[in-house]
Amino acid sequence: MNIFFELSIIIVVATALSGLMRLLRQPMVIGYVLTGLLLGPEFLNLIKSTETTTIFSEMGIAILLFIVGLHLSPKDIKDLGRKVFIIGAIQVLVTGVFGFLVSRFFPFTLIESIYIGTALSFSSTIIALKLLSDKKDLEKLYGRISIGVLLFQDIVATVALIFSSTFSNGESNIQGFFLLIIKGIALTLVISLLSVYVLPKLATFFAKSQEYLFMFSLGWGFGLAALFGYLGFSIEIGALVAGISLSISPYSQEISSKLKPLRDFFIVIFFILLGTKISFSSLHEYFVPFCVLLAFIVVLKPLIIAVLVELLGYTKKTGFFVGITLSQISEFSLILLMLGVRVGHVSEGVLSLVSALGFVSIAISTYLIMYVEKLYPLAIPFVSIFEKKKYEPEETEFKLFEVILFGCNRSGYDFLKLFKYFGRKFLAVDFDPEIIKELNAKGINCCYGDAEDGEFLDEINAGKAKIVVSTIPDFDTGAFLLNRVKNENPNAIVFLTSYNIDDAIKLYERGATYVILPHFIGGEFAARLTTESGFDINKLHGKRDEHIKYLRERKALGHVHPDSFNGR
Repeated sequence: MNIFFELSIIIVVATALSGLMRLLRQPMVIGYVLTGLLLGPEFLNLIKSTETTTIFSEMGIAILLFIVGLHLSPKDIKDLGRKVFIIGAIQVLVTGVFGFLVSRFFPFTLIESIYIGTALSFSSTIIALKLLSDKKDLEKLYGRISIGVLLFQDIVATVALIFSSTFSNGESNIQGFFLLIIKGIALTLVISLLSVYVLPKLATFFAKSQEYLFMFSLGWGFGLAALFGYLGFSIEIGALVAGISLSISPYSQEISSKLKPLRDFFIVIFFILLGTKISFSSLHEYFVPFCVLLAFIVVLKPLIIAVLVELLGYTKKTGFFVGITLSQISEFSLILLMLGVRVGHVSEGVLSLVSALGFVSIAISTYLIMYVEKLYPLAIPFVSIFEKKKYEPEETEFKLFEVILFGCNRSGYDFLKLFKYFGRKFLAVDFDPEIIKELNAKGINCCYGDAEDGEFLDEINAGKAKIVVSTIPDFDTGAFLLNRVKNENPNAIVFLTSYNIDDAIKLYERGATYVILPHFIGGEFAARLTTESGFDINKLHGKRDEHIKYLRERKALGHVHPDSFNGR
């Protein structure tokens, strides 16, 4: 069977199985792994050109890491925030040590246990971002914390790949290690200088032709990957550094979008190849470790993350949601284990075990994330122990507030201007302690609380307010808040937010005064502005200057559009 027909069969079967996964509301990556399992040596044994598929797989990994690098700009790392950095650092350390200790109870070597512990500490950036985006939760507090932790994990995974590629065949060469580090620092310095002083001057030349921009991106990414490989590093590290070096380019988003279709094709081959490496004989041998490690990934790991989030001042609900979002292992984990096999650190059986853990944990975590709202009430007794005392509203001479704002970041920022008019009769509510600290520093009357907590709403007399504004886009939260306020005060003015037209109509039917749809406001405002200004360009220039000033103010505060996260 020639390579063309073999690839054709692989793609057809992968299409059929990934389509089935869509019907079952599972990530399509599950279908890709099943394709490899079905066509691999365990069943039909139709994949013979393993060398070709391995090369395709390595190209997919290189492109994936190149794109990840494009979104690992120094600014992103700086914007992680102290608390997210602490959560990410402690989470990787604690889950890695726990995973290592659990592995030592089973017949794994010391270095295999280190690999397993490290692999279990990472969560899937691709899966988590995809599901957060599908649920429209990228902008929620738990979504932002999850994204920050994933970004930190990507950085740690990069270091792990560098360290792993430094040693081969289980031998530690300290002199060689330091020599490699020196070469790496020197090469990275040269690339950094090129990216800061040379590439920006050539960027216009690259961008004039979309076709050439695409070719330059491929040449830069694969060229540096090959160079790093030649110098003794892994090609994965080279691809990641190549992406980071272009992250400060104004064309990084354009490059990322152009490479995604190519990445998606080769990543399909990567996961199919992983499927071929799952051996039932190996899994039979490792059945007990598989069950224990799987329980660690989907039960203990989320609990550890939830406790860490709570200890840093967030609510038990936020902690639980972050933990569930990260309750799987990462594509980086699989790349790390494949590299470990390549350099002789771990056996094929351990790679098969971790591949199966990735396959099953991704499937389970998908359902956990989809139904996290229903699971949360059942988990409250387990996640309430470590919750810190919440921020209390400042004492005020008013027992009632005329205006209450729920959600003060991004969309809520504009409503904070109401404080100038209502003063102490205005109350801002948020469940991000960092935002509460900022508002307190500005002298704005605020308190820490959850819009879905009925007792909290009673405490602040939300039902007696004249105006209630919620910038939280979640339908259930908006409907709950609307119902509580309207039941007590039918004449209250209630502004809600939605990203979905159907949900907005439902909220109107339930009595909302006005529903804000952020994605439609811009076009409506532009049309109104054109009508009012007509052909008077001076009026439009005045509005433009005001808007530029406003945008710079928002940017200085760190506000970004949720779509900024989709490319990661």
